[in-house]
Amino acid sequence: MIKTKLTALFLEFFNSERSSGIVLLTSAITAMLIANAAYGNVFLDFWHIEVGFTLGSFHLKHSLLHWVNDGLMTLFFLLIGLEIERELYMGELSDLKNASLPLFAAVGGMVTPALIFFSLNYGQPTQNGFGIPMATDIAFALGALALLGRRVPASIKIFLTAFAIVDDLGAMAVIALFYADGFSLSYLLLALAVYIFLLFLNRLGVNSIPAYLLPGLLMWYLMLQSGVHATIAGVLLAFALPFRDGSPSSPSHKIQHFLHKPVSFLIMPIFALANTGIALSVNLLQMIFTLNTMGIFWGLVIGKPLGIIAASFLAVKLRLAKLPEKIGWEDLLGTGFLGGIGFTMSIFITILAFGETDISQSSKLAIIFGSLVSGSVGLWILHRRYPDLSIKRSRHDQNRHRRRAG
Repeated sequence: MIKTKLTALFLEFFNSERSSGIVLLTSAITAMLIANAAYGNVFLDFWHIEVGFTLGSFHLKHSLLHWVNDGLMTLFFLLIGLEIERELYMGELSDLKNASLPLFAAVGGMVTPALIFFSLNYGQPTQNGFGIPMATDIAFALGALALLGRRVPASIKIFLTAFAIVDDLGAMAVIALFYADGFSLSYLLLALAVYIFLLFLNRLGVNSIPAYLLPGLLMWYLMLQSGVHATIAGVLLAFALPFRDGSPSSPSHKIQHFLHKPVSFLIMPIFALANTGIALSVNLLQMIFTLNTMGIFWGLVIGKPLGIIAASFLAVKLRLAKLPEKIGWEDLLGTGFLGGIGFTMSIFITILAFGETDISQSSKLAIIFGSLVSGSVGLWILHRRYPDLSIKRSRHDQNRHRRRAG
């Protein structure tokens, strides 16, 4: 068995993510209710208001929805990138023995849903949506796990976080490789030149945060113009920031600490409000049972846990990985179902794949339903595995009191 420990920074990350899951769910429900209220069209039109400016040939004017998805969400990707960097240097992924199982689980949990979706949608206009059921939403998954309280071993929380982080890294690679729009090689090369400059600053020992953020902003603009999704700039910036010894004085730690609350309690809720305002209609409801929505739903509900448990089982049997401390196969299955909560990243990829269309809206519904079902099954499995002993003791005391009274 592999011993695990909870670092202070991991606890901060876990606590902020699980709390934000509640806020994120509230934002999504609010957006759905408003979109279907009497003046729902006003709410939906609000996100398409054009904001920005044009100076000669320099054009930077987009809808509010575009600014949220390409601008604010870059900070979300920056935070995820910083967390991946921390895990690689001093977390669960820094040790090959600890990292191997989450790595295999993440790969299985990405490939299997994609194959299920692709098998149903091959040759269809919707086949480009194969990346939608691949990702795990860390905030929702940890938020769901938090409902079980302290009775769940810390090793399960760490395993879920570790494979979800690797999962997000895979999703970022998929976005960069398969969801480029209007690709421009010249802008991409310029963006990479800025990135190399940032790495050079790192090697020189420069620790000034503005020295990285200002070129990082330029890299974001160049990436936006390149056709490769601008949020990838957030990930690149994360790996350019000096990690050093990971102490609170390092630029990486400072920015990660600063971003936790704004990303969890402001940026992600705004993303949910902007992207889950789905106006239900007869036409949209008729699109629920399509190959596209079935691919997303079954990819999340069946593909995720199946891929995670199968890849993990194969890795353990081949002695390429070991089960973490206090984790059994039933724990892994329950955690695999929690991995089927795809919300934020799945919706993000939906927008890249289908834009703002009816297919996109029905895809979002499939993501919501699939995430709810998968998360509920995962909680049920883990609840059976780790029942609330205080409730059981209370019921036992009540029954004993009744027997004595009788």
